[in-house]
Amino acid sequence: MALLFRKKRSRELVFIWALLLPALAVYLFYRVIPLVWNVVLSFSFWSPGKPAKFAGLYHYEEMLFYDDAFWVALKNTAVFMLGTPIAIVLAMALALLVDQNIRGRSLYRTLIFLPYPMMIVAVGIVWRWLYNDSVGLINYVLRSLGIIDQPIPFLESYDFAMASVMVAAIWQIVGFFMIIILTGLQNIPAHLYEAAVIDGARAHHRFWRITLPLLRPSIFLCVILGVIASFTSFDLIYTMTGGGPGLATELLITYIYKSSFTLSKFDYAAAVTVVMFLLFLALALIANRLAGGDAGKVDIAD
Repeated sequence: MALLFRKKRSRELVFIWALLLPALAVYLFYRVIPLVWNVVLSFSFWSPGKPAKFAGLYHYEEMLFYDDAFWVALKNTAVFMLGTPIAIVLAMALALLVDQNIRGRSLYRTLIFLPYPMMIVAVGIVWRWLYNDSVGLINYVLRSLGIIDQPIPFLESYDFAMASVMVAAIWQIVGFFMIIILTGLQNIPAHLYEAAVIDGARAHHRFWRITLPLLRPSIFLCVILGVIASFTSFDLIYTMTGGGPGLATELLITYIYKSSFTLSKFDYAAAVTVVMFLLFLALALIANRLAGGDAGKVDIAD
């Protein structure tokens, strides 16, 4: 009996591994191996067609102590990341609005969400036209209303370039955040609000004591997705400004691209990638801790 059980168990394990192997192979070749190779490359002197040589911490020393462009890109990435809390606040307000029993709320939800599925390159092209100082709609409206006399070079100005790109990024992702928060709102038990109303709690008290705490997992998810988007917004930046003017909108991701494919410094770009990954990991851990330590926990006990 025990032998039959072991044979049956062995067949089940073989079947399970046969189903898992294709996915594990894809994950290994497209995730694990490139990650390991990137880490190894960051400690090497290497360029295409030449053998790799051990470099130790040379690239990290150059990055942290001698590369001013890296620090500018890091600062710009931190500034660009500030768009995430702004988008979450706007998404929260929109989700609370469209969660009400108002006419046409399904249409409003669709219109707000519509920018998110658009191709990022298309979003960049549209906003680049809107910001254009010659034929752009924004300058046209501002001049028509008499607010400005001369067109504002939004994407060619050190003062406006980063803010202009952030507006485009927020416009695209706020609808997605709204759907996430709206889903969280609809999962809050109605009897909690009913009990609070009976106890005399006002609307703002119900929001701070019931709605916001129970939306913690949804907000945490938005924070993580926003941080990921901030670190990986290559398409939008490259389409709208290319990282310029100068280094005004240069992010870590665009700096890595230019170091690799413009300057052919693949080994140095690998070191910057490792630092960016560690920064993202640290931010994710901090966000989880601030959210209570178990914001991403999924209860499957039921």
